[in-house]
Amino acid sequence: MNYQWYPGHMTKAKRMMQEDARLIDLIIELVDARVPMSSRNPDIDEIGKNKFRIILLNKADLADPQYNLLWAEYFKNKGFFVQEINSRSGAGIKNIQPLVQEACREKIERDRKRGIINRPVRAMVAGIPNVGKSTFINSFAGKACAKTGNKPGVTKGKQWIRLNKNLELLDTPGILWPKFEDQKVGERLALIGSINDEILHVDELAMAVISYLQKDYPGYLQERYQIEGSEDAYQTLEEICISRRCFQKGEQPDILRASAFVMDDFRSGKLGKITLEHPEEWQ
Repeated sequence: MNYQWYPGHMTKAKRMMQEDARLIDLIIELVDARVPMSSRNPDIDEIGKNKFRIILLNKADLADPQYNLLWAEYFKNKGFFVQEINSRSGAGIKNIQPLVQEACREKIERDRKRGIINRPVRAMVAGIPNVGKSTFINSFAGKACAKTGNKPGVTKGKQWIRLNKNLELLDTPGILWPKFEDQKVGERLALIGSINDEILHVDELAMAVISYLQKDYPGYLQERYQIEGSEDAYQTLEEICISRRCFQKGEQPDILRASAFVMDDFRSGKLGKITLEHPEEWQ
């Protein structure tokens, strides 16, 4: 399957972010902890030139804890300030305000020397679709400031939110980039829901998840679905059909229904804490 999704509003959103970059001090970039590099839009590095940078490993509760630590170290070594968070539960959120102050210490000190006190840090919240930016902002603010949804493309325009006297946030739409050079990146984005599901084949996505688990997390599928498991992803799906009683007329396996089970279980964390890519792939 060819993974690509770049609706027209993303070009407009990118242009808007480029224009707004001159107004900000800091970019807070959310990535999905299950695919930290695949969920980084390279355009954000270009937009964020000469800005202070924070990376938030969101949905850290769904990812493999040992790889969360390795990815945090990876990004710190690249010069980013990093924090693991779960914006739905609020885990890690209380550490962000001090992290902002640390990341922007140079700017705050420069203002102080000029006699400018209590000018808020202005931060752009950026990331790809469905990575949890609006949920993060609402959790950080302690109230509903930004519109949220469980599908990509909910935030369409920009929105300034004043959190307190020290920090203002600019919520921005999720943007992808026009062409994935590596289709593996596109596949991983499809698996976490950052590409519109309506243009994808759920059975191919489910077989991709199964293949990842067979390689890196053997036993997870057997435990969840009470199956023997096979090296062949399609045969494994057929076993899941039998285990979950997913049949069409004539007792034919309902592969699409079983695939939907697998995708829902993966995305919700019911299959276990899973990381799909590792830092050594990106050295």
